[in-house]
Amino acid sequence: MLPALCIRRPVMTILLMASFVIAGLFAYRQLPVAAIPRVDFPTIQVTAQLPGASPETMAASVASILERQFSTIAGVTAMTSASSLGNTSIVLQFDLNRSIDGAALDVQSAISSAMRRLPPEMTTPPSFRKVNPADWAVMLLTLRSSQVRLSDVDAFANRAILPRVSTLPGVAQVLIFGSQKFAVRVRADLDQLAVRGLTLQELQNAVVNANSSKPVGSIADRRQNAILEATGPINKAADYMPVIVTWQNGAPVRISDVATAIDSVENDKVASWLDGTRAIVMGVYRQPDANTVEVVDRVKAILPQIQAELPPGVEIELMADRSKPIRDAIADVEFTLALAAVLVIIAIYFFLRTFRATLIPAIALPISVVGTFAGMYAFGHSIDNISLLALTLAVGFVVDDAIVMLENIVRHIEAGEKPMEAAFKGAKEVSFTIVSMTLSLVAVFIPVLFMGGVVGRMFNEFGLVISMAILISGIVSLTLTPMLCSRLLKPVDHHEKHNVLVRAFEWGFNKVSAGYAAALRRTVRLPRLVLGVTLGTFVLTIVLFQAVPKGFFPSEDIGQIIGSTVGPDDASFDAMVARQSVLAEAIRRDPDVASVVSTVGFGGAAATVNSGRMFIILRDKPERKDSANQVVARLRRATAGVPGINIYFRPAQSINIGTTLTRAQYQFGMRSSDLATLRDYAPKMEARMRRIPSILDVNSDLQVRARSALIEIDRDIASRLGVSVDQIRQLLYSAFGSRQVSTIYAADDTYQVILEADPKYADASDILRRLQIRTPSGGLVPLDTLAKRIDKPTSLTVNHIAQLPAVIISFNLAPGVALGDAVRDIQAAAAEVGVPANIATSFEGSAQVFQQAVANQGLLLFGAVLVIYIILGILYESFIHPLTILSGLPSAGIGAIVTLMLFGMDLSVIAMIGVVMLIGIVKKNAIMMVDFAIVRRAQGANAETAIVEAALLRFRPIMMTTVCALLGALPIAVGHGAGAELRQPLGIAVVGGLLVSQLLTLFITPVVYIWFDRLAGMRFSPGWARRWRTRGRIPATPAE
Repeated sequence: MLPALCIRRPVMTILLMASFVIAGLFAYRQLPVAAIPRVDFPTIQVTAQLPGASPETMAASVASILERQFSTIAGVTAMTSASSLGNTSIVLQFDLNRSIDGAALDVQSAISSAMRRLPPEMTTPPSFRKVNPADWAVMLLTLRSSQVRLSDVDAFANRAILPRVSTLPGVAQVLIFGSQKFAVRVRADLDQLAVRGLTLQELQNAVVNANSSKPVGSIADRRQNAILEATGPINKAADYMPVIVTWQNGAPVRISDVATAIDSVENDKVASWLDGTRAIVMGVYRQPDANTVEVVDRVKAILPQIQAELPPGVEIELMADRSKPIRDAIADVEFTLALAAVLVIIAIYFFLRTFRATLIPAIALPISVVGTFAGMYAFGHSIDNISLLALTLAVGFVVDDAIVMLENIVRHIEAGEKPMEAAFKGAKEVSFTIVSMTLSLVAVFIPVLFMGGVVGRMFNEFGLVISMAILISGIVSLTLTPMLCSRLLKPVDHHEKHNVLVRAFEWGFNKVSAGYAAALRRTVRLPRLVLGVTLGTFVLTIVLFQAVPKGFFPSEDIGQIIGSTVGPDDASFDAMVARQSVLAEAIRRDPDVASVVSTVGFGGAAATVNSGRMFIILRDKPERKDSANQVVARLRRATAGVPGINIYFRPAQSINIGTTLTRAQYQFGMRSSDLATLRDYAPKMEARMRRIPSILDVNSDLQVRARSALIEIDRDIASRLGVSVDQIRQLLYSAFGSRQVSTIYAADDTYQVILEADPKYADASDILRRLQIRTPSGGLVPLDTLAKRIDKPTSLTVNHIAQLPAVIISFNLAPGVALGDAVRDIQAAAAEVGVPANIATSFEGSAQVFQQAVANQGLLLFGAVLVIYIILGILYESFIHPLTILSGLPSAGIGAIVTLMLFGMDLSVIAMIGVVMLIGIVKKNAIMMVDFAIVRRAQGANAETAIVEAALLRFRPIMMTTVCALLGALPIAVGHGAGAELRQPLGIAVVGGLLVSQLLTLFITPVVYIWFDRLAGMRFSPGWARRWRTRGRIPATPAE
């Protein structure tokens, strides 16, 4: 027997425990730090550009072709696309178990296969990155200067920062918001061109010919060789002005006569600010499988070198560091773990009344916790909220086994036996109890191992970590604890006087114990009442489980708020800048706001000029009194009166699920091959959702009111004049497409020369008359001779879900509303609107995963109970005893759900982990009772006497283990530190479940045991099993 072996060999036992500690300490140093377990779906973003193409053209000729090819890739679970002016972004989400590197190879192969079917004008093939665009940047770097031009600051960012950061391990991409990359813009004066009989094409030729970097070779004589160079490249706008376009009447016509060249930027429809000052903002995005803290640390490591190279007058600041709330949360959980350990040790001291006895579980506790780190490292887990939650709860459970062992040995010593003798006898009596408690608690999490998806990953890590801690504690209790008892404990001196606190506690405990004994003896005489209560708890648990609001993950407060802005579909860039500046100023006035990073023309493949983003960094918690949700509510009121722009706020979260970057946290998708019907019903659904009181910030990505000018070409006239359609399109593109006509090759980078019509013509009603096109005969013809302009509304973006045109309506939850209630309300609204059958509706992202999680909750609970029943049945060789042990489970469910409802919390994934945990905890009390009752029955006692004696005899260890479990969970339930919002529901569920179940199971279990014993006496008794075997149905074993 293992305890006896370890008692006889203390050196072996000590070294075995030392190996656990050493392995755990080495593993702890290697464990990564994260907010949550790695639950990111492998995600790849594919981007393609066809400059000047409309959103409809991009969707039909680029997105659809690529999507059809990507649909053949194995493991794709979701595919969305967004097409805007000249850009398409396709996001592929793969199965959680799919390797992202293998998926990337498949994506590259699919792009290569699709290239021959893409438009020939697409000279640059589509590219892809291992990044989820719906995720937030792990950090923002801002650069600004009052002395250096913003384009020069941008050049430094692209030259010195972007290459270094983007190549760091774990970094997916670095996006520059408000990029101001230098470019020369040549703005044509259409009137002056017409006066001189010139066209845009001739101006373009002059610009291209003026900027040449072609090689000219070398010359050599008999003695020397010389490399030839010719003046040609022009690097700034002023040098373009004197360039000659043509000669007329013996005089040169220069660019300055027909155009204006300015030093400008490539994209003048994006801009960023930091607290009202123009800035360059760099967003660092991690790969889906990368660790946030490690990525941020790698970037921080190279920041000193970057700062040393900054041009004079340029400042760089680190903003929106997502690793900080992670570190703060981990530090808070570690403190909670330490506090729980101290509370548990204090509680044990009061129960055992001696320092020597208390020292034994105090030694067992850190060995179990530290040894678990080795298992975490072996299974590839991290130090995160979930794993540390598991360890914190484990503090209350890992001492349970040691307490059971220790208390039984102490009881023998108090009866007058010597410590060595008591250790052998006491360990032998409870070894099976400890094995039963340990295995049945671990068995709770066996169904979790078969769960898939995000929730499965969460449960998986929690279950594995706490199971490893419990298994190690079981080993410690069967090895180290009895050995220490035999050496450290001393015979009891009944005349020893304890301190006043211990005496007061003992007096109170004796009163409670006596009261319990009297109440129990009366209760066992009322079996019908108790069985009725037991059945009632089962029914009430089902009713409460159906009634409790169900949520996904609690809203976190990590000190950051995301604001998404949108103006009218036809809003100009300048109008958006003015309106967003008013919003930013109103936000900065809030006392809890530390900084605001604002961007108009938010970056991305499907960006539009009428959209923007704000990254709002809040003050740290000690300085900030209100939560992020309270700040959001205040900002909504402060910005509600700004006309011509809408802003949608949401606190940034650690968990972002989905592939679509929307303005609100949750998404409801509508898709159909019938685009007209889709665009008819989507606004109706959006309008109906706006009237649902449980949701806020309802908005959609359907933008079909943008202004469009259709140039309708008269092909007959064009043909008669010898002008091709392509010539006309090229003319329009040169005037209004920001055409990149030449490249400036500098020492550090390349820059573009952009040709465009002067912006003063943008609103001209006679723009077609001002544009001239040259015919084959050499004459000039106004474009309005060949075409006419038709103004009409158009789409800013075209979106697809699963290859079909789609509209996504996003929303946030109203304060105090559970996601499950909002989902139910939206489904009812869809039925009320009467969405036709040819429009498929579904929740996307987090809401979709939530639906899957809710669908599996009942199955998970049933599986956990079933596995425990099987394990207990095997251990006890009985069909009946497991039912007795499990009879108290409904009371734990009632306690957990009622407590959550009292505190205004929903049954979230985190709370559900606590409920599953309760299934494993609650049956411990029953196991201790039933084990001793079985022993007494074997000694000849009747069922009632056996179970009552067992309940009274084991009352102290039952109370000890319950109090320890409560004290392990209590710091989690009442915590208010960083990230406490995520952890509190679990602690509250466990505390509430333990309190109610402790009160009821102390009385339910004995009565159910007696009732089942009587039932077993009729048929299912051990004697019946022996009679069954003797009849030949079950072969008797040799031992029998």
